[in-house]
Amino acid sequence: MPVQPDPGGDPDLLSAVRARYPGEAIGLPHRLDRPVSGVLLLARSAQALAALDRAFRERSVAKTYLAVVTGAVAGDLQLEHRLRHDAHAHRARTSDRGTPVRLRVHPLHRGDRYTLVAVTPEGGAFHQIRAQLAAAGHPIKGDVKYGARRGERDRSIALHAFRIALPHPLTGAPLCVEAPLPDTTTWAPWRTLWKG
Repeated sequence: MPVQPDPGGDPDLLSAVRARYPGEAIGLPHRLDRPVSGVLLLARSAQALAALDRAFRERSVAKTYLAVVTGAVAGDLQLEHRLRHDAHAHRARTSDRGTPVRLRVHPLHRGDRYTLVAVTPEGGAFHQIRAQLAAAGHPIKGDVKYGARRGERDRSIALHAFRIALPHPLTGAPLCVEAPLPDTTTWAPWRTLWKG
């Protein structure tokens, strides 16, 4: 399901939530790509949305993703690239003139052909995690747009927004939200290995 309305016209999360809470100013401070699962924040007031937008802009939001990537990731990686958004191809590309981005990668479990990793992006550039992992030679399982050999039957990719931590938009108190791994065939082999 797309997070917001898109040209395909499929039902989207933002419209569904706005329909459920018609008197509230539902806002979307960040997004997830359609094939990605996990934590997504929505604001229920203009004040909360402004505070969340500020938190993302000031980089006081910490996001942790889980991904199943191709190949063996033997140790921690600090990836640094320059990315540019190729709107025509709807993808991010590494470029000498792109926006500088960083990604920390920590291996959690290595299988025969894939590695389960924890990923911490700095910032939130378009397709940042997908593009940087692919550029490092570790495309995400199922992500044919970025070099995976084959897609998943449900068209998802093995990228999950596991945790988001930030100051509460109204009180400032620490807030941490986690989403369990999806109960899908993509994640089934990894659910028993990941104890969160």
